[in-house]
Amino acid sequence: MNATPRVLAVLDELLASAAPGGRGALWHLAEQGRELDANVVRLPPHAGVGEHQEDVLDVLLVVLAGGGFLRTGGDTLDLAPTTVTWLPRTSRRALEAGPDGLTYLTVHRRRPGLAIKPAVPAPAAAYEGGEAPCMLDLVCPECGRLSADRSPKFCSACGEPYPG
Repeated sequence: MNATPRVLAVLDELLASAAPGGRGALWHLAEQGRELDANVVRLPPHAGVGEHQEDVLDVLLVVLAGGGFLRTGGDTLDLAPTTVTWLPRTSRRALEAGPDGLTYLTVHRRRPGLAIKPAVPAPAAAYEGGEAPCMLDLVCPECGRLSADRSPKFCSACGEPYPG
């Protein structure tokens, strides 16, 4: 059976209906059997997504409204509506919204599900006892991404706030 193309969102309508000053994912691709992930994320004025590194996926970021900056190590890139930016895997980056906020679309290959793997045993001389720390508080409850930040406030993939 062939899949049927269809309209999933009209961005002008989506942006117009969003709560002013809101933060986080306004929309995400949720169709079954997809090979892509996509999110529309809004950051309020001067808010940001802390520095992080995506080790597995390239990400395409398209600015829809507002503006801001993408910091990449020593460089700062201006982000304005219609700017299309490639974020290659392994690149370090941080986003900062400007005075009008920043709304953007991200698209990337669908992330494989998290898998529980056995822990790698530490060498006998380095073993100090106890269990490895639980990292569940670093997993985004919305998209399942593991944060590289030890005290995340918002998910760098989908923009949702972390609980607590």
